[in-house]
Amino acid sequence: MMLVLFVIIVYPLMFILSASISEPDVINMGEMLLIPKQITFEGYARVFKNGEIWIGYRNTILYTFFGTLLNLAVTIPAAYALAHADLLGNRYITLVFIFTMFFNGGLIPNYLLMKNLHLLDTVWVMLLPGAVSAYNLFISRSFFSNPDFRELESAAAIDGCGQIGVFVKIILPLATPIIAVMALFYGIGHWNSYFNAMIYLNNRDIFPLQVFLREILIMSDVSDYLTVTAEEMDFIAQQARISELVKYVLMIISTIPVLIIYLSMNICASTWIAPLSCRKAGKTA
Repeated sequence: MMLVLFVIIVYPLMFILSASISEPDVINMGEMLLIPKQITFEGYARVFKNGEIWIGYRNTILYTFFGTLLNLAVTIPAAYALAHADLLGNRYITLVFIFTMFFNGGLIPNYLLMKNLHLLDTVWVMLLPGAVSAYNLFISRSFFSNPDFRELESAAAIDGCGQIGVFVKIILPLATPIIAVMALFYGIGHWNSYFNAMIYLNNRDIFPLQVFLREILIMSDVSDYLTVTAEEMDFIAQQARISELVKYVLMIISTIPVLIIYLSMNICASTWIAPLSCRKAGKTA
């Protein structure tokens, strides 16, 4: 079963990778199934000449890095606090978060809110509105609800450690698995985010990569985004050929970083995070 699932998942990735370096005519005629044919790197050359792609890459990396740090700084402490049943107002705070999972103010009220907060057309509009996800908050809360954490807190309190000291010195080192999971969830969300940028941003210098990719993928005319002369277009057929090349290339360059991060996180989780958590748990005990 796992082998079948592996093939189902990997085949589209391999096909897009092969298509990005194959002639579009071969792909359109169905002659290329998996192995590249009539290899060409023209699509990569054209995309890498496009300055806006690199601007988008820079912005997306910054949004993903700082956005994820902000998400973790808000979600992890909030989840740890809500995991305590004796927290004052715990039930009502939880209900507020649950309410946001089912009801939303809508696009126009959200836009007016961002406008009144003077966040429109700034990098902050990509970071602050999504500082916490209620879904991720409750996942983290379930992790911190483990009774073992209460026993450690009681032992630390007897030794004279304060609440902040318990959280920083004892809980956080043991919470590396949930921190890694939340970082992965939030990071992928920031990397793939484009809707907020389309609504709240006008300055192309702060557009994320996904907005540029979306524009190129859904528009039939990509001449505005590529460094192409009139001679290179070679009528409409040549333009369509370039468009097909670019589409597959853009899929690759926008997907590869996420795959690398995901694989790296899995390797770290299996070879470093889990063993480290076990060792720290043993030392704490």
